Amino acid sequence: MKEFDLDLGDGRTLHVYDTGPDDAPDRLAVFWHHGTPNIGTPPEPLFPVSERLGIRWVSYDRPGYGGSTPSLGRDLASAAGYVSLVADALGIDRFAVMGHSGGGSHALACGALLRDRVLAVVGVSGPAPYGAEGLDWFAGMYASGQASLRAAVEGRAAKERYEASAEHDPEMFAPVDHAALAGDWSWFGSVVGPALEGGQSGPIDDDLAYVHPWGCDPAQITAPTLLMHGDQDRVIPSSHGRWLARHCPSAELRTFPDDGHISVLCSASTALDWLRARV
Repeated sequence: MKEFDLDLGDGRTLHVYDTGPDDAPDRLAVFWHHGTPNIGTPPEPLFPVSERLGIRWVSYDRPGYGGSTPSLGRDLASAAGYVSLVADALGIDRFAVMGHSGGGSHALACGALLRDRVLAVVGVSGPAPYGAEGLDWFAGMYASGQASLRAAVEGRAAKERYEASAEHDPEMFAPVDHAALAGDWSWFGSVVGPALEGGQSGPIDDDLAYVHPWGCDPAQITAPTLLMHGDQDRVIPSSHGRWLARHCPSAELRTFPDDGHISVLCSASTALDWLRARV
């Protein structure tokens, strides 16, 4: 995997990851959008199946994470601009997008705003827009998660005050998630720690973006879209996935009754099969 810093031309840089060898132009480029708080390293547990399917992973640390310069006030729509810049730098014309958790929403934003470039969209365990009509946005979330995001609704100052005293809450994950984190998806240990080494800038900016206008409408997505959600999800309840499926005309929803926020990724290889069948 190659890593490099992309100069954004305004004094900021974006740290980029690319698994695609230069001599494999036939590979399908898939932009990975990471969750909160993670760095952007592509999902290593999916490398074996992606190699079989000829998938090239491209990703980046969102501003404020890892090697990417912070960008205060960024919204979800900004992901489309970053992806376009990275794709242009790598000579990639068209591509698919995939994201987990909050990264799922960033992937949807790319699908809505880059309709001439995005071939397909996969969103796993992602939130719906805050204030979405007909959705009780906080219903079913674990208590600490609700408190954190309600602080974000009040603005940056309130969110910073909350994070100054917040502690990790193991109740955020269902038992099946803890099992996945101890097994196939122990990979998360390699992307969460580095994401927090630089402080709370990235996670705070993420949470502020989730509870403020996206800057785009997921209903504008025209590319084939797959949404995956576990019904045991305590971080982003599956009601969000169901709302998105109802409001994205091109979306297919797959729910997993026995899975949670993390363990649903144990079925993510099927999403890559789905991508290859459509691209």
